[in-house]
Amino acid sequence: MPSTPQPSRVSVEERLFSLVLALLASENGLSKAEILSTVQGYRQRYKRAGSNQSLERQFERDKDDIRELGIPLETIDAPDRPGDNQSLRYLIPKGLYDLPPDIVFSPEEVTLLGLAAAVWREGSLSAESRRALTKLRSLGVESNEPIIGYAPRLRVRESAFEPLSQALDRHQIVRFHYLKPGESAPRLRTVAPHAVVLHEGRWHLYAIDQDARASRTFLLSRIVDDVVTVVGGSFDPPEPGQAERALSELEAVWRSNLAEIEIRAGSDAAVRLNRRYGTGSASNERLTFNYSDANILADELTSYGPEVRVLSPDSLRAAVRARLQQVFAAHRGVEGGAA
Repeated sequence: MPSTPQPSRVSVEERLFSLVLALLASENGLSKAEILSTVQGYRQRYKRAGSNQSLERQFERDKDDIRELGIPLETIDAPDRPGDNQSLRYLIPKGLYDLPPDIVFSPEEVTLLGLAAAVWREGSLSAESRRALTKLRSLGVESNEPIIGYAPRLRVRESAFEPLSQALDRHQIVRFHYLKPGESAPRLRTVAPHAVVLHEGRWHLYAIDQDARASRTFLLSRIVDDVVTVVGGSFDPPEPGQAERALSELEAVWRSNLAEIEIRAGSDAAVRLNRRYGTGSASNERLTFNYSDANILADELTSYGPEVRVLSPDSLRAAVRARLQQVFAAHRGVEGGAA
C-alpha cells in the first residue's frame, strides 16, 4: 500500500515572508481560514475537514514575530460581520511602507534602486508567490501586484526554537542541557513543552519539568545543546491559555523588579539606555525601570563600564560589581603575563 506523501518542509523565514507578502497584497485583509488554506507554509498542513489547532497556534506565534520585526499587522472587522472576533481579518497597510515625501534621490541613486527593484521583483513574486496570489483571487480576494520594496528583516532565532515548536505541536516530551545563571555546568532537563512565548524581546519556553513535576520557564538562549525528543515520550494536550499564563507570569516577574541607575550625561550609555528605558533624551542622568532577568541586565550594564552606576536594588548592584571585578582580574592577568 503506498504511503501518504508528507507535506514539504517550509522554513520559518519562508513562511513569514509568504505571510507578509500575502497580507501586503490584500486590499481588504485576509481571514484566518484564508491565510491557513492559501499561504505557503500553512496550506501544506491545512485540513479542510479536521482540526487545525496546531496550525492556528503556529499562526499566533508568527503574528508575534511579524510585530516584533516592526511590521504593523492590523486586525479589522469583516464588513458583513462587525464586532465578531471569529471573523476578524488581518492586514498590513502597504501605505505605511511608502517613503516620506521629502526624501529625494539623485539620478544615480534612482538607477541603482531601479536595478534593485527589478531583482527584487523576481524574488518577491516567485512562482510559488504568484500561485498563492492567483489562489487568493479565486477566493474573491483582491490583491495589489507587483509588490516591490518589501525586504524582510528576518532575524536568526535561537536554534532551540524550531524543535521546541514542533514538540509543542506534536505533544512530545523533550530533553536539553540548560545553563542556569550561577551554575558552573549545564544540567539535563526533561520537560513537556506547553508554550513558546516572546517577552521583552526574548523567547521563553513554558513547560512542565518532568523531574520536579512542576511548571518552569526557560530562556531559550540558555539551552546549550540540541533539543531532542524522548522516545515514546508524549503527553496529553494542555488546557487552552498556556501562552497567556506564561506571559502573565513573566509580566509579574518584570513588574516585581525595579532598577534605578545613574548615567554619565552625554555618554554612549545615556543615549542607548534613555532610548530603551527613558524619554529618548541623552541628558537624563537617572533612570528607573522594570526588568525581568537580573543576569541579562547586569551583563548589559557592565558593558558600559564607568558610564553607569547601579543605585538599586543591591542584588543588581552586586551582580554588576562582580562582573566588573572579573573583567579587572582578567585584564590584570594579561598585563602581568606580558610583563
